Amino acid sequence: MAELGSKGVTAGKIASNVQKKLTRAQEKVLQKLGKADETKDEQFEQCVQNFNKQLSEGTRLQKDLRTYLASVKAMHEASKKLTECLQEVYEPDWPGRDDTNKIAENNDLLWTDFHQKLVDQALLTMDTYLGQFPDIKSRIAKRGRKLVDYDSARHHFEALQTAKKKDETKIAKAEEELVKAQKVFEEMNVDLQEELPSLWNSRVGFYVNTFQSIAGLEENFHKEMSKLNQNLHDVLLGLDKQYSGNAFPVKAQPSDSTPAKANKSPSPPPDGTPITSPENKTVNHELEPSTLEAPGASIPKSPSQPAEAARAGAEAAGSEAAAGAEASKTEADSGSSSLPAVVVETFPATVNGTVEGGASSERADMPPGFLFKVQAMHDYTATDTDELQLKAGDVVLVIPFENPEEQDEGWLMGVKESDWIQHKELDQCRGVFPENFTERVQ
Repeated sequence: MAELGSKGVTAGKIASNVQKKLTRAQEKVLQKLGKADETKDEQFEQCVQNFNKQLSEGTRLQKDLRTYLASVKAMHEASKKLTECLQEVYEPDWPGRDDTNKIAENNDLLWTDFHQKLVDQALLTMDTYLGQFPDIKSRIAKRGRKLVDYDSARHHFEALQTAKKKDETKIAKAEEELVKAQKVFEEMNVDLQEELPSLWNSRVGFYVNTFQSIAGLEENFHKEMSKLNQNLHDVLLGLDKQYSGNAFPVKAQPSDSTPAKANKSPSPPPDGTPITSPENKTVNHELEPSTLEAPGASIPKSPSQPAEAARAGAEAAGSEAAAGAEASKTEADSGSSSLPAVVVETFPATVNGTVEGGASSERADMPPGFLFKVQAMHDYTATDTDELQLKAGDVVLVIPFENPEEQDEGWLMGVKESDWIQHKELDQCRGVFPENFTERVQ
């Protein structure tokens, strides 16, 4: 029987709660339709808006503070790895070895202390500050429900009073319910009316204390870290003085990027080899002391001239040099000149800074206009669609430019040998590349 009674109470309570929800829902619908008035409190609504704003700002600050602490921890780990690396490379017989170990230890302790104090003086305070918001938010929601109950009881009482057929018993009960609902609502309303403005004003002091703590901790941390860095600097300075005669010069590494095509200049290769453009290349031959160079023996050609013009110039130069040599020999034989015989040295014509001659450039297994082969000595990253992407070891078949005026100083046109063998197609495979990244192999 007791169990049934208990179940009866529980069932009755559930039924009462269900009835309250239905009554509130009905009251809200009537209010939205304008068929029932709603109790308004603009001052309280402003307090609720401030509360929501304060909660949003506090939640964001908590999130950003946690991110900041994660960054401090990451910096601690990175700093620890860096100091460990220094300890590993620092030779045992170098001066200051013990000092570097002590500096590394203090560095680790300083980071650990900084992180822990940030947690204690900022993050925990932040958590405590935000810990009061859930309860207040729940009470604000409950106040809203009690306000609907109060309005519903008020409307019910007013309806019974204005009814044509009045039932005094029902009116008395409705009035009793109205007084009870009003009392519950006003008690909650008064408490919140006092707490919300106070909570809103407390944010100023909280922000001041939080950021003052963070700023103070950072200031002390950086002061102590500065001292450690100065100590490390002094230790390394002593090491430098002892081994100053063994200084190793560090050369700057070139960039893989190249300027735009309108004014293209090749990048220096990674090994520091100076740039040599096709226009500035010369043939350096060591002559015997008794030999002289005949005039017109070599004719420097611009890389913009086609191979045929270069060969024609070379042949003309060779003919002129041969004629001069013959004339000199005749004069020497006739005794009309006291000058020694001139030894004529002729050079083959150059195109794009390379010597032509030997095998024909129009071999059947090579692309049209093939000049010579080069091999990439360094990787080259293409920066435009008309450039070749090179890897060290790639073989490139050099061909002339379709329009010689488009050739920039220090650049060659070609197709990678692997692409030519596979596709036999120039339009899709050819491109320009910096000459100083390659060397001639054939």
